[in-house]
Amino acid sequence: MLSTVVLDTNIYIRYGADQAAAYYMSAVVIQELTAGAPDSATIRRLGEFRRQYEAEGRLLVPTGEDWWHAGKILNAMHRGLKSHRAGRVSAIPKEEQQRILRDVLIARTAKRANVAIVTEDVSDFFRIQRYCDVRILRPEDYFPT
Repeated sequence: MLSTVVLDTNIYIRYGADQAAAYYMSAVVIQELTAGAPDSATIRRLGEFRRQYEAEGRLLVPTGEDWWHAGKILNAMHRGLKSHRAGRVSAIPKEEQQRILRDVLIARTAKRANVAIVTEDVSDFFRIQRYCDVRILRPEDYFPT
């Protein structure tokens, strides 16, 4: 049985990808890991992961609709608009939008696939969660100790 989570990039960096086969994979996470890969062998391995997840239907790829909603979420966050979940929130600076964009795309694809996100970056994802109803888990709440 497949687990109903997708792991954020920071989880792969901290804990490794040994258990990766048990989870969903975000195309955004693959992009981030590939951009930071230390060598060609790692890039090849990530390409194999991507192909495997895609073939198994477990690669979460942002659609046009996800990009549209990401823009709306980022706009609402920048303007400090009222959210359905938390009322009015503090606005984020314009330059913050680009930093948080990939996390918003991970959240949108996770929501669409009805999977939770395991991340150490809970503060950004909790801010996103105000506008995108997605489940967020800390690693210590998900992985057995």
